[in-house]
Amino acid sequence: MHAPPTGLVYAIYYTALAAIAVPANLVAILILSRGKCGLSGCITRYLVSMAVADLLVIITAVILNRISGIYFPGSFLSITPVCSLSIALTYAARVNSVWLTVTFTFDRFVAICCKKLKIKYCTEKTAAMVIGTVCTLGCLINIPWYFIHEPIYIIANVPWYCQLKDIRYTSPLWSAYDWFDRILTPCAPFLLILLLNALTVGHIVAANRARRRLWTHNNGANQSDPEMESRRKSIILLFTISGSFILLWMMYVIQFLHVRITNNYDFKSFSDPKFILQETGNMLQLLSSCTNTFIYAAIQSKFREELKNAAKYPLNVIVKLIIQRKE
Repeated sequence: MHAPPTGLVYAIYYTALAAIAVPANLVAILILSRGKCGLSGCITRYLVSMAVADLLVIITAVILNRISGIYFPGSFLSITPVCSLSIALTYAARVNSVWLTVTFTFDRFVAICCKKLKIKYCTEKTAAMVIGTVCTLGCLINIPWYFIHEPIYIIANVPWYCQLKDIRYTSPLWSAYDWFDRILTPCAPFLLILLLNALTVGHIVAANRARRRLWTHNNGANQSDPEMESRRKSIILLFTISGSFILLWMMYVIQFLHVRITNNYDFKSFSDPKFILQETGNMLQLLSSCTNTFIYAAIQSKFREELKNAAKYPLNVIVKLIIQRKE
């Protein structure tokens, strides 16, 4: 049964998460879309798409599922067709968010490690095509989630709440789909990001050693290398985003593997340790949908400058209005 956990801790956490993540992702979308952060058009498209996907995760998984269930049980959102649609949208948003992180990591891997492929692949056109393909497939793959739920109660011919149909546990087809879904998110992305980052690190270490020797020989040891400095900033952004993803999804992956190995899916109540482990993993992976904006602010000086300008803009407007009235 898809029921959100109740309790003061969950209520405070998910409310705070929504209150921070929604404006944070909106700010990231607006600032990055302006294209004044010193990033290439290709990188900007990936970052904007990731922010949009993260915003949709917060809206579907946190606001429509968790918060509505905690504060407004029995509302319109609890009607079975609406509940099923909300669950399907949550899965789709999550898959898109995760795989856009993978595509961004792959794009940076190509840009850093594959110089010949970089010219054709690392372009705005390719980025738009990849983003569109990932999002389309992410939505299509998760359509079956809408049809696997049935109502718990039927009151006055109105179906209420969602629970998984028995066929979910007895059908080999659904069992295969469930394994496919779990491998798709997050196991395969988890391994791919680790692999791509490991390959990128190996390439960077070797390339930097060769370039440092050449630069020192030609320009002296005291002069900075602008190419390596630009590469360093790009690498920090990549590793911070992918590293944050890995850390915040790790508990979810551990919980998934534990359940599959022990083949124990049931829990007695919301205080059951198995449920607490499961919900801790959910809480951390949902937290990953609001961290990227803070990463940009910490790493990108131009992003911080644009953020300051955005914060000053309302004040400037108010000051101008006051001055005009006085005149």
